Amino acid sequence: MFILMPVIFVLGILAIALEDKIKINKAAIALFMAISLWMILMFDAYNIFIERSNPIFLDFLTQNPDMLNQPAHVQFVNFITNRSIVFHLGNVSETLFFVMCSMLIVDIVDKHGGFRAVTGYIRTENKRKLLWYISFATFFFSALLDNLAAAIVIMAVLRKLVPDRTDRLKYACMVIIAANAGGSWSPIGDVTTILLWVGKNVTAMHQISHVFIPALINMLVPLSIAHFWLFKKGTTLRVMSEEEQADEYVPEIPTRSRKIIFIIGILSLALVPVFQMLTDLPPFLGVLLGLVILWVYTDIMYSKLHMHESQKLRIAQLLPNIDLSTIFFFLGILMAVGALETSGQLGIMSAFLDKHVHEPYLISFVIGALSSCVDNVALVAATMGMYPVVEQTVGLSHYAQFFMSDGGFWTFLAYCAVTGGSILIIGSATGVTVMGIEKIDFMYYTKRFSILALIGYCCGAATYMLLFA
Repeated sequence: MFILMPVIFVLGILAIALEDKIKINKAAIALFMAISLWMILMFDAYNIFIERSNPIFLDFLTQNPDMLNQPAHVQFVNFITNRSIVFHLGNVSETLFFVMCSMLIVDIVDKHGGFRAVTGYIRTENKRKLLWYISFATFFFSALLDNLAAAIVIMAVLRKLVPDRTDRLKYACMVIIAANAGGSWSPIGDVTTILLWVGKNVTAMHQISHVFIPALINMLVPLSIAHFWLFKKGTTLRVMSEEEQADEYVPEIPTRSRKIIFIIGILSLALVPVFQMLTDLPPFLGVLLGLVILWVYTDIMYSKLHMHESQKLRIAQLLPNIDLSTIFFFLGILMAVGALETSGQLGIMSAFLDKHVHEPYLISFVIGALSSCVDNVALVAATMGMYPVVEQTVGLSHYAQFFMSDGGFWTFLAYCAVTGGSILIIGSATGVTVMGIEKIDFMYYTKRFSILALIGYCCGAATYMLLFA
């Protein structure tokens, strides 16, 4: 049954990639995959832990000598349930709470019209100028909010600025590339960078200082090509419409309050790295603090507004808007990876790569390319399980230094895993979301934008190598 574990994982990832074809939600697939792998661990525990001399299990027995006198079944149950599941669930929960609170903060700001303060500046009748405005707005919003939230907000703006669908599809595809590029240089820009940051694989300032320029090149190269190539038959927008109200409740909320909500929301996300550096507490507590401040402010604001209670958009009413399907998907993926790590599968894969591909930068680059068709959260989580962070000590080999906190492997992986997802539209949550919003055909993106994304990916990677390798 040991050999079945990677097979189930690979089949699960393929099923997730083919979600639109098989019509089964990826959250259900991920959860089933995780449960199946943990069940195999329990049912085939003797073979996996004893016969294969599992180092994690042996370390557990060393640290708990009283367990040596217990029957093997009791040892297995304690190791799997009390040590492994609790350990991995604790790590996973940090990421899930961070993502969940971030999504809620973005939704609160959006529903209260907070983004209108910014979107009002993105106005032009020139298609090429608008392409640059939208791309740069997406790039920086992705770093502040996260690439998925930024893409959703920008797409809402595009629907008002570019009513013509033929033109809007081109902007939407460029939004995917810009969002993933922007998400790669920020510790909160993508779920994978959150994983690396929460796991202490990279620190916030190191990631920003090392990945910003490669990420910018990753966006600028495709954007420059698109500037001349996308709009050959005229550069004036066919139709312009007045920006609509962001939400039916917005007219009742003072403009000043709307701006304050926007500022609190942005600072709640942007200052999370500062919160962690000052307190040494997990990042999810920082974003929870921001949510609490936003919650208190909106409650005080509504207490002063003369509105019927049913019209007040209190945060408690927005809680059901959280995309629980996405949260369950991440839970399934990360717990499945936890099962593979506990079984020793990831250690075996790490040893294989160390022996046959002894080049950390190449491994990161290949992982990035794979993320174009395989979920990057699963890839990065698996990679983190394969290569534990190496403690900085005197006498570390040159190769081992790549895997220290802020080592070259992790920093380059932050760039590759996120931006590689732009090569195919199904390679990132951002791409899949924009695909759903605009009903973009898979081949439409592949024919027109995959080559641009690939060129940008390679140019950004080359920039990183020139600067830091």
